[in-house]
Amino acid sequence: MKTNIYIDGFNFYYGCIKGTPYHWLDIGKMCSLLLPNDQIHRIKYFTALVEARLNDPDQPVRQRTFLRALQTIPNLEIILGTFLSHEVKMPLSPIGSGYAKVIKTEEKGSDVNIATHLLMDGFKNDYELAVVVSNDSDLLMPIQVVTQEFGKPVGLLNPQKHPSVALLPYVQFIKKIRGSVLKNSLFPDMMSDKDGEFSKPIDW
Repeated sequence: MKTNIYIDGFNFYYGCIKGTPYHWLDIGKMCSLLLPNDQIHRIKYFTALVEARLNDPDQPVRQRTFLRALQTIPNLEIILGTFLSHEVKMPLSPIGSGYAKVIKTEEKGSDVNIATHLLMDGFKNDYELAVVVSNDSDLLMPIQVVTQEFGKPVGLLNPQKHPSVALLPYVQFIKKIRGSVLKNSLFPDMMSDKDGEFSKPIDW
């Protein structure tokens, strides 16, 4: 089936990449291994540009190098949301009292962007099968529209330990993203594009 894949970058990262040796991931290869019988038409990767932190000033450099690697995949498109940091007051735990000022960071826009592209592409008949790489129940409504109104199947590649109960009734299949697939889907340490050679970040 002609298949479009919609990847929630932050949900994917925090679900099965953080804390592993698989940061330097060839997402195109991963999708081919997980969906060997489908014609992968488009891969859309939704994320936001992170900001440097005091404890990790090189984080933006690593992310941009990874996005550069992703751009070597011919049928992959990167769609950016925004990444916000702001100071908020949070209550202390029950053993403490009062409030503390903390820096809260959150990614904005990817849920809406995924929903928009999923619906827009379905309306244009751009896919026969849509596959969502996320476990976010906020995507329930667009998945319902695709399956019930457009009559197109939706699959789920789940980066989390357990699939969302809310999404279960509306997806045709769920596949767990296994560590063995990630291990076999890494970019080479050295790569090149139209701007020259670049390499995997040292910390990865």
